[in-house]
Amino acid sequence: MTTTPTLELPIPTPAARAGHFADTPPGRPAAPPTSPPATIDLPPDTPDPLDPPPDGITRYRTIWLSDIHLGTQGCQADYLLDFLRHHESDYLYLVGDIIDGWHLRRGWHWPQAHNDVVQKMLRRARKGTQVIYVPGNHDEAARQFCGLAFGDIAVRDEAFHTTLSGKRLWVTHGDLFDGVIQHAKWLAYLGDSLYTLTLLLNRWFNRVRTRFGFPYWSLSQYLKHQVKNAVNFISAFEQVMADEARRRGCDGVVCGHIHKPEIREIDGLLYCNDGDWVESLSALVETTEGELRIIHWTQKRNVRPHAKATTLSV
Repeated sequence: MTTTPTLELPIPTPAARAGHFADTPPGRPAAPPTSPPATIDLPPDTPDPLDPPPDGITRYRTIWLSDIHLGTQGCQADYLLDFLRHHESDYLYLVGDIIDGWHLRRGWHWPQAHNDVVQKMLRRARKGTQVIYVPGNHDEAARQFCGLAFGDIAVRDEAFHTTLSGKRLWVTHGDLFDGVIQHAKWLAYLGDSLYTLTLLLNRWFNRVRTRFGFPYWSLSQYLKHQVKNAVNFISAFEQVMADEARRRGCDGVVCGHIHKPEIREIDGLLYCNDGDWVESLSALVETTEGELRIIHWTQKRNVRPHAKATTLSV
């Protein structure tokens, strides 16, 4: 008789996790977390009929994902599921805004595809992938659980990752260095509402494109990048993140938050943004040879070769 596995909490094992997690940053009070449930019951593994054969899967050393925004209509969960079916890794970093608590407080939206994404990540963790979850501003409620683990997914305030070539990367969502989020949150909520309307237009726009056989193209991202103030904000954000990585003694930073995938050097520091899954449909990966790449997964497909990639050796 098959029984449902029960996972005890907390699960972190220092020997297995050493070198990849950071303690609570100095100066920030460690608020006692609300007690999580003693166990998490997960369904037994069942084969995914849509999974490609083993020779159709690309394995990476590390995958970084952020700004998935599960719980919103703008979340492109089907594309993300297709990406996860074709890619596996030893390390998986979830770099904030995975579940959108802001929107779920206003109204419940949780289709089956969103549940499938969560199950897919839990299954990865059970099968040996080291999954590290660094919350962002939209899922900030999870920060009270930093230092604990849920279903083998470790929750951390920030993390440090060492690449195959020995470069030390600071991993953080990035909202803590956004002045609007920190000092004018009401403005952030207003901007989020307007942004949601733009994403709704983007969704209908791409439905029309799909019917005519065209691939995904982000109207909302195009409009955002045409606005001068938005471009200036993005440039300032990237500089601040690079400066903070230097202050922490790192060789670079991996972040999300601004929905703009990027790999580039800023004053000798490596700046990496893994993008999002509402506009750019992108992930940052580290290959088994130590290259960093941005993968744009803009078509649901059964084969890999059509994915576009930006590469930087480190």
